[in-house]
Amino acid sequence: MTTLSQPHTREKSFKTAENYLQKIVAPQAAQIDRQPETLKQALKGMGERHLLALKVPQNLGGAGFQERDYCQFQILVARYSGALAFLQNQHQSAASILAASNNQELQQKYLPYMSQGEILVGVGFSQLRRRGNPVIKAQTVEKGYLLEGEVPWITGWGFFNSFIIGATLPDGREVYGMLSLKNQQQPTGGIINLTPPMELIGMTSTNTVAANIQGWLLEDNQVVAIKPAGSIDKRSQKNVLHHGFYALGCAQAGLDILKTSYEKKQLPFLYQSWQALQEELNNCYQAMLEAISDGNYPEKLKLRVWAINLAGRCSHAAVIASSGAANNQDHPAGRVYREALLFSVSGQTTAVMEESLNRVC
Repeated sequence: MTTLSQPHTREKSFKTAENYLQKIVAPQAAQIDRQPETLKQALKGMGERHLLALKVPQNLGGAGFQERDYCQFQILVARYSGALAFLQNQHQSAASILAASNNQELQQKYLPYMSQGEILVGVGFSQLRRRGNPVIKAQTVEKGYLLEGEVPWITGWGFFNSFIIGATLPDGREVYGMLSLKNQQQPTGGIINLTPPMELIGMTSTNTVAANIQGWLLEDNQVVAIKPAGSIDKRSQKNVLHHGFYALGCAQAGLDILKTSYEKKQLPFLYQSWQALQEELNNCYQAMLEAISDGNYPEKLKLRVWAINLAGRCSHAAVIASSGAANNQDHPAGRVYREALLFSVSGQTTAVMEESLNRVC
């Protein structure tokens, strides 16, 4: 896959990122996957290169990437480190949400410092996609909103200063607000308790935690947005392709390993496997890029699932071609295979789950 031509500033960002990822990140990808401190340094390096607020408009301190630009960037980062790709995207998502906010006070406080990583922000609103009784509720009070419940998934403890939480009002509207990502207690009695980082099968260095929130007052000046009921579902449909680009990068990482195995072993069938999968990956890549602006939801959903399927097959091919060496903890084939498993469920909706299983079965 090749990056399409970009305007000068975007071209410079891509060249800077590719050089950094190949020379600095790739050689220590195994450590980045398991060691939070190494991942922290890798994230810091992205900030030093102004790569952490790419979709934020230039007048607000970002790079002003369009959707197509950013999707190609997603592929690039995921090709070299799934942990770094996943972590930095939490921050990039938070920056985009803040850029669209009407809260100028929060914008001025955070956005000028997010591109370089001087302030790092995560997100914690995937629970809004869950069916049934909301797991984190908001109640309107005099000075803001009272939050109560469980946030099951917040990536970036120890990395991010703050995170944007999502909660549900009694009428179904969605409240998004800024909270510090730490254990804390308010004078009024509100409490935030974080769990220890979860032991994930891959990308464990990203320090994913859950939060128990009891009677926490989210003051009005910390509110990022109030959205109509069901907004998270509409957003998930609109952005259904997004996580698929990480899967594409993961698939390319698997094929890089497969090609290296061929070059080492010189077995013709390894090259044939690489060639066939690379051609399919290129086709999926082109189709997904075109669908960003032209595709409808059913088409985008199928393309997302195709990318997930390719990540699984390409990473599995990398494991097979690497033989028993793939079992080594530091071998890239095992790491990429674990990344494929996680990218297959990242940002998952019920529709993505169903379509993924339909393709498998």
